Amino acid sequence: MKISIITIAWNSADTIEATIKSVIEQVHNDIEYIVIDGASTDHTMDIVTRYRDHIDVIISEKDQGIYDAMNKGVNLATGDVIGILNSDDFYGDSRVLSDVSSLFKRTEADAVYADLVYVDRDKTDKVIRYWKAGDYRPGLFKSGWMPPHPTFFVKRKCYDQFGSYSLELRSAADYELMLRFIHKHGIKLAYLPRVTTRMREGGESNVSIKNRIRANREDRKAWRMNDLSPGMFTLTLKPLRKLGQFFRKG
Repeated sequence: MKISIITIAWNSADTIEATIKSVIEQVHNDIEYIVIDGASTDHTMDIVTRYRDHIDVIISEKDQGIYDAMNKGVNLATGDVIGILNSDDFYGDSRVLSDVSSLFKRTEADAVYADLVYVDRDKTDKVIRYWKAGDYRPGLFKSGWMPPHPTFFVKRKCYDQFGSYSLELRSAADYELMLRFIHKHGIKLAYLPRVTTRMREGGESNVSIKNRIRANREDRKAWRMNDLSPGMFTLTLKPLRKLGQFFRKG
């Protein structure tokens, strides 16, 4: 199974090397690696270029934001499965992609997701929160559930059939895409009950209460965009989940 991994970067010189290394150290033997940079002005591209022998596609140009960059990567990907690993994130060990591939083959799922840990930005061995995704049941999105996007691997045919990331949303297009794929269209999911991804704290939708409120409005818009009605608890539980109230602290 060929897996395409897309890394989105912009002025990520402090973190992107760990991201790249975590991909090229995977033991899975059929990986396509794509790096989409938004015309960084720091040393990001110097670091990326240093690893160009391990990267299949490198693009550095201005874009319309992170989801535009993701769409570029998706359009370029030729793998059976696509995963997105942003430049603040990295895989927890070298067997992540082989375990993901094995689960796809065993279950014939359309998408695989797993657990994630938030780590200290500088001391990445220090776990701040543990996002245990758990098994999915139809309707869970109405209770505020969502899989951690950096652990979400989906077959390319789903993008072809149901579309890519919406540029109408600033910080919730990943949520909207998973809502559309899983809740609206009912793609077949498989849960890998282990940590695949380590995420540095400080994501755009979580860095302040103000940003979380804005993201919550976008979550509501994501439901409207899909002609769906959210459950009565979705808009209260989800911001708390994003802020870590439902995480086990490390």
